[in-house]
Amino acid sequence: MNKLGKLIREWMLPAAIVLGIGLFLFYHFTPALHPYGKWLHPIASDGQRLVIAVLLFFQFVKISPHDLRLTRWHLKALGLQVGLFLLCGGGVLLLAPGTPRMLLECAMLCLICPTASAAGVITDRLGGNLASTVTYLVIINLAATFLIPLVIPLVNPSAQMGFWTYVGHIALRVFPVLILPGLLAWTIRYTTRRLQRALLRWASNSFYIWGIGLTLGMVLATRALLLSHLGFWPVAGIVVVSVATCFFQFWAGHRADKNRVGSLTAGQSLGQKNTGFLIWLGYNYMTPVTSVAGGLYAIWQNLYNSWELYRKEEGKL
Repeated sequence: MNKLGKLIREWMLPAAIVLGIGLFLFYHFTPALHPYGKWLHPIASDGQRLVIAVLLFFQFVKISPHDLRLTRWHLKALGLQVGLFLLCGGGVLLLAPGTPRMLLECAMLCLICPTASAAGVITDRLGGNLASTVTYLVIINLAATFLIPLVIPLVNPSAQMGFWTYVGHIALRVFPVLILPGLLAWTIRYTTRRLQRALLRWASNSFYIWGIGLTLGMVLATRALLLSHLGFWPVAGIVVVSVATCFFQFWAGHRADKNRVGSLTAGQSLGQKNTGFLIWLGYNYMTPVTSVAGGLYAIWQNLYNSWELYRKEEGKL
């Protein structure tokens, strides 16, 4: 049984990637299913957001508000994300419409995208600091909510809406799955300790819950890629940009703290992104093909996570 559990833990993420891609391809190449397509995207999108909320709830159950402390690596990671996002935004303003500009837009979205809720799940399993990951998750979501509306209307003037309207749109996308799980978890913590202890026993299943979220995420990612109707070279360019930004951010996170636990924590916090938000942001407020970068980033980050989990199981991490 231990061998089976080990096998599942090592291969769950790659299996979820293949399953999500396969499910959408099965739908795409089965004309009889096309009439049901109008429900496919909302189910996958809302289902993934529900999984995110559940994952965050279990993470908040395990920590208290007093555990959320600002550290030096938080400031380094935040400065890196914000600085590179602004730098890429300035570069986009200087470029004429075309493939180079589109690729730079992909890079800026991959860089500013907030931390994924599953980052805490993976961090905890790798032996990192869950509370520190959740702290950064809150910080970067707040920063992105106010920073993105300042920059994107400049690089994409077609997004004609007021700043606070823009903030409201993003906040409604982010806060229900960020704030509400925390409030509910901490209400239970301070009012119903017996229930909290029961939930703590269930929290270890968060890793397997993330498998469902990843499958739904890959359905959305495959949909974004196939519906983009891009040629080979633009897709190849997005592949390069998404790979480069993914592994650079994991690397930079690991370098942000010399302590082993801090290095693991910062690496996951900076490298693992809420790619569902990235896809939504690219499709609705940027050049729609930039949403493909979010789908591809989801693949790379979860392949990297699978490798790290394998190293952890083998005692090499």
